[in-house]
Amino acid sequence: MHAMQNTGYNHIRPFTGDEIPAAAGRLAASREFLSLFSRMLGWSEELLAGMLREVATPEEFQRRFFLPVIKELIRATTGGVTLSGMEHLEKDKAYLFVSNHRDIILDSAILNTLLIENGYPYCQAAIGSNLLINDWVTDMVRLNSCFIIERNLPVKEMVTSAGIRSRYIRELIEENDYSVWIAQREGRAKNGDDRTQHALLKMFKMSGPKDFAENFRTLHLVPLAISYEWEPCDDMKTSELYRRDTGEYVKTPEDDMTSMYRGLAEQKGRVHFAIGQPIDKELDAISRYPNNGDRVAALAACIDAAIHRGYKPWPNNYIAHDLVHGSTRFAAAYTDDEKKRFVEAMTRKTEALDGNRSALNRIYLDIYANPVKNHLEIITRHEH
Repeated sequence: MHAMQNTGYNHIRPFTGDEIPAAAGRLAASREFLSLFSRMLGWSEELLAGMLREVATPEEFQRRFFLPVIKELIRATTGGVTLSGMEHLEKDKAYLFVSNHRDIILDSAILNTLLIENGYPYCQAAIGSNLLINDWVTDMVRLNSCFIIERNLPVKEMVTSAGIRSRYIRELIEENDYSVWIAQREGRAKNGDDRTQHALLKMFKMSGPKDFAENFRTLHLVPLAISYEWEPCDDMKTSELYRRDTGEYVKTPEDDMTSMYRGLAEQKGRVHFAIGQPIDKELDAISRYPNNGDRVAALAACIDAAIHRGYKPWPNNYIAHDLVHGSTRFAAAYTDDEKKRFVEAMTRKTEALDGNRSALNRIYLDIYANPVKNHLEIITRHEH
C-alpha cells in the first residue's frame, strides 16, 4: 500500500482527493491569506482567489498557484537562482534531500521550482507542526505536498511519532511515490553553522533493514547546499541569538509568522542550490564502525562535509569572514563597494536592535562568516 493511501498517516500527510478543492476553497475565502499574498506579490486578491478556485488536484495547485507565486517571488526578491549537480539525479528515482535550512518556506519551494523546470517530479517537504500557526498556513502547506513533523510532544509520544514519520518517508521513497526534502536539523541554522542533527538520522533508521548500509542505501540520501547572498531574516536571527545568550528569549507564533512573511518578501540577492552526489559508496566504510552511535556520527559528518563543500560563498560571506578575523585574506573576492554596502546594511540592522552593539555585530557577522569557515575546512581537509 502506498504511503499516501495508508490511513495511519492521515494526521501528517499532505491533502489528497476531495480535501484538495475544499482546502483551496478555504484559502480563496481567507481574507488574511489573500491580503498577505496580494501585498507581497502586487497581484489583486480577486486574481489570487480565482487561481485557487480552479484547483482540484495537488498538481493543479502547484501549476496554477504555487509555482507562479514562487517564480514571481524569485523574480522580485532575488538576483536570480542558479543550480548545480542536477546530473547526480536520475529521473525515475526518488531521493531523500537532506538540506541546510535558511528559510522556512523558500528552501523547499525553490527546490521544487527547480525540479519541475528540469523535468523532475515535485517532492514532498517536511514542515514542523510549530509552524502551523493558523488554518490558512496549514491549508497552504498541506496543499503544497508538505507533510508534518510533530514537535513538542511528551517523550513517549515523540518516539511513536518518529517511528510513523520514519516509515512514511521510507515508503514514499522506496515505493518511488515522491522524493522528500527535509532540513538537516530542527529549525533554521540561525548562526550559519550547518550541522546535521544525529536524532534526524536515527529517525530515518527506525524503519527499514537492520544492516546500517542497506538501511540508508535504500533511502537515496542526497545532501543539498543552499546559499543565499543576503540571509533571509538576518536581523531577526541576530536578535534571537543575542537574546538566547542573555537568557531572555521566548519564541512566539508571531515570530514564526514574521519570519515566514519576511523570508518570502525581502531581498535575498543571488541564490545557489547545489545538489550533492547521493551518499552510497561511503556507507560500506561507515557501517564498519563498532556501534550505531559512531555510524550515525560518521554519516552526519559525511552529509555536513557535502553541504559545506557545496555551499557557494558570496562576496558578503568573504567580507564577514575578513571582518571577523580583522584580515584582508579574501579581499580579491569582493569590491570596496560590496564591502561598503554590507557594512551599511549590518549597521542599519543591528542599530535597530536592543542590546550591546559589538556583541550584536559579532553575531550578525558570524551568520555570514561561518559558511566560509566550514567551506574552507572541508576544502583544506580534501587537499591534504
